[in-house]
Amino acid sequence: MTITTQEQEVLRAQLNFIYDGDSSILTPLLKLLADFKEQHPQLSKKTNEQLSERDAMLISYGDQISREGEAPLNTLHHFLNEYLKDAVNAIHLLPFYPYSSDDGFSVIDYLQVDPQLGSWADISAIGQDFRLMFDAVINHISAKSSWFAGFLQDQAPYRDYFISTKPDTDLSAVVRPRTTPLLTPFVTISGVKHVWTTFSADQIDLNYANAELLLEITKVLLDYVVKGAEIIRLDAVTYLWKEIGTTCVHHPKTHCVLQLFRSVMDSVAPNVVLLTETNVPHQENISYFGDGHNEAQMVYNFALPPLVLHSFLAENASQLSRWTAELSSPSQHTTFFNFLASHDGIGVRPVEGILNPEQILNLAKSAEERGGFVSYKTNSDGSESPYELNISLFDALNNPYSNESLAQQVARFMAAQAIMLSLAGVPGIYVHSLLGSRSYRQGVVETGQKRSINRQKFAAEMLRSELDDPNSLRHQVLSAYKRFLLIRRKEAAFHPQAAQEVLAGPEAVFALKRSSQNQQEVIYCLHNVSNQAQIITLENVAAATLRDLLSTELIAHQPGEDLKVALEPYQVCWLKPQ
Repeated sequence: MTITTQEQEVLRAQLNFIYDGDSSILTPLLKLLADFKEQHPQLSKKTNEQLSERDAMLISYGDQISREGEAPLNTLHHFLNEYLKDAVNAIHLLPFYPYSSDDGFSVIDYLQVDPQLGSWADISAIGQDFRLMFDAVINHISAKSSWFAGFLQDQAPYRDYFISTKPDTDLSAVVRPRTTPLLTPFVTISGVKHVWTTFSADQIDLNYANAELLLEITKVLLDYVVKGAEIIRLDAVTYLWKEIGTTCVHHPKTHCVLQLFRSVMDSVAPNVVLLTETNVPHQENISYFGDGHNEAQMVYNFALPPLVLHSFLAENASQLSRWTAELSSPSQHTTFFNFLASHDGIGVRPVEGILNPEQILNLAKSAEERGGFVSYKTNSDGSESPYELNISLFDALNNPYSNESLAQQVARFMAAQAIMLSLAGVPGIYVHSLLGSRSYRQGVVETGQKRSINRQKFAAEMLRSELDDPNSLRHQVLSAYKRFLLIRRKEAAFHPQAAQEVLAGPEAVFALKRSSQNQQEVIYCLHNVSNQAQIITLENVAAATLRDLLSTELIAHQPGEDLKVALEPYQVCWLKPQ
């Protein structure tokens, strides 16, 4: 099967831009794609819809749940089928490859499953029941990888897969998400070389200025597609292209590399969705949509977690409402990946320019007061500023040292989740949010890493005993979450491309009107972010009866008149005209 002339010319132009007129790898790239189409013709058939209201994704480590004598991936699969089969339809498996650090994000071998987790057969089995998202950790690779071992021995092609420079090179313009040194010295067969390491000394940045490396990474991405990945998460893609004298973030050639990946997928696997992970200020983040057709179909909605947290801490949703009113993606083929928590902390850089510096510092102060930590980044002037809050989302929203009732804490937590679930996009639910986990400070003691506070793993039987106890926090959160998800997936108004309109109301109420694509269905999503009762007026409601999808309560109404809705503290109403 051949690649069309138009596709060839698009790829040629992209390679010419990336490599300053050199498109010499076009021939092997085209052969790679033609062979792929011939070997996997079923993957090249485009379906009508990539994403819908039925999509909700769980984010989990492969060894999140373990049982003696069983591969963790198999144990996780059993858990998914038993507890979540009808509530979520997709799973983001955090890096399940052999690794040397950072809980999987320092990959030793891109093409293998960590044998301690299971096998490709276990991944495939999960993929029979759930859509799969794989991580492509392609900004860097482990210092323990065979690629870097080849670099240390000055072997081709690996000698050019990485970036080394003199230690006195002026790198002050480089934007960093860490305070560790940017260059790390390594002893090679050719002497000591100072190698580019954006994230840690064990995570060696790849050199995309080498076209052969780009071709090799393209092979990796296509292998993920063959292995069942319907969504590919491009980790830390912001930092992909390094050019000394620039900030080395959002480089035009980074965007063009992403465009090439999109062209590759559109050609041979058009149903695959690319998702960019770019933990940066909002306007920079959404640049990875490209023109709406040529880069990522989804981007992480990174500003959402700190904005929602701020809303509940301040009991004021006005800034969240203003930001949401301006929120849009550039085409009917793009949407947001909405989330409130992840395996990392709550990044605060994305709300730079949305929240003021004092409000951002208040988020950091609150996290520390509630038993969490704050990670910092080094600025160009040598100063440090908050980069990430390291705390479980449940504790970030509910002070663990307060004497509030469990019911009140669960209500507040689920009100925050409901906001995320109501927004246009695809919801991503971290396993610890689904299970109502509190901060795991013991993990920080054991690893010395702040992010471990939100990465606790479970023994299967202990988790089951908690989930089966109606009085437990985990049971109450999971039960409430499943109720929201089961409702959401049935409503066309929650389609990722369904229209959303922010409604006026009290500052303590986040109110959203979702309208299905055919305009036949409407849902008024009302969320009280405060500990006080609120009343919101919905203007010119045409329906005579509305049903609260959450409580099933029916509300009678005079068509065409305003409707006043009373909300208890942290109450959520999803009102659907009947």
